[in-house]
Amino acid sequence: QRQLVDSGGGSVQAGGSLRLSCAASGFTLGWHAVGWFRQAPGKEREAVACMSSSSDNTNYADSVKGRFTISRDNAENTMYLQMNSLKPEDTAVYYCAARYIADQRTCDMTSGYDYWGQGTQVTVSS
Repeated sequence: QRQLVDSGGGSVQAGGSLRLSCAASGFTLGWHAVGWFRQAPGKEREAVACMSSSSDNTNYADSVKGRFTISRDNAENTMYLQMNSLKPEDTAVYYCAARYIADQRTCDMTSGYDYWGQGTQVTVSS
């Protein structure tokens, strides 16, 4: 069974850090472009970051640039989202995602992904 399991969410104060993890099973994460999305209460899901399957192309939402870093460990079949300088407006459920794209340098900030994690809650208090 092909699935993603994300973890690492929690409650932190503004200015703190969290590291989200997303473990893939049933498929090779290294062959896929990956992304992180989030959805806050009453809002639509939005893209946070993406990384191409070649890992040399990344993209970030303007709201998280300079604070969040997406990464992957293909040997562990796992992807990560390091979140620093967290703000209350970062509060949301965060989802990891993966999709196969033939162009290994393409990074996808749309929601057209094949596999999704179950979501992990991040709460930032002021």
